[in-house]
Amino acid sequence: DLVCRDFHADMPMTKLLNDITEMNCNDGKLYLAATLDCYDGAIVGMRMDDNKRARLCKESLETAVHRYGKTGGMIVHSDHGSQYTSNLFRDYLEKNHLRQSMGAVGSCFDNARMESFFATLKKELIYTLPLTQLSRDEVKRRIFRWVECDYNRLRPHSGNDGDQPPLVKRDAYYAESQAA
Repeated sequence: DLVCRDFHADMPMTKLLNDITEMNCNDGKLYLAATLDCYDGAIVGMRMDDNKRARLCKESLETAVHRYGKTGGMIVHSDHGSQYTSNLFRDYLEKNHLRQSMGAVGSCFDNARMESFFATLKKELIYTLPLTQLSRDEVKRRIFRWVECDYNRLRPHSGNDGDQPPLVKRDAYYAESQAA
């Protein structure tokens, strides 16, 4: 466990959290794998599908790295789910020189910030939807829109100075870095 419940990072893309959750839709289960950056709480990668295979979790992380790049010594933290202990996921980490971190088995507190994001998603979006009447594709669209338009860009985040939304804090960091 390289994180030891310290979910703070001084710069983007140095400490990422990963997890997966499921929802029951009209046409079956929908799984969401998400990657959260500890710097600002932004969801920097996500993938959704009708299965929870390792590929789903790898692609969530892959999206984050492709979208924002990686930093030397970047930590990628998760639970001990089979997706995160799979050869596919571990090979991706090794190939990209990413450091794997895992909390203790059965301890949700070791990935509490990621669990908190899923609780927020479910409280603010998922539990307001008639899931059993919506297709997976419709729920995917709504999740994507909520994460990318509301959560990352507009929703105040108590973990950021001045309750800035995640990508507002990130933009300020990059603007300050370029000015220096």
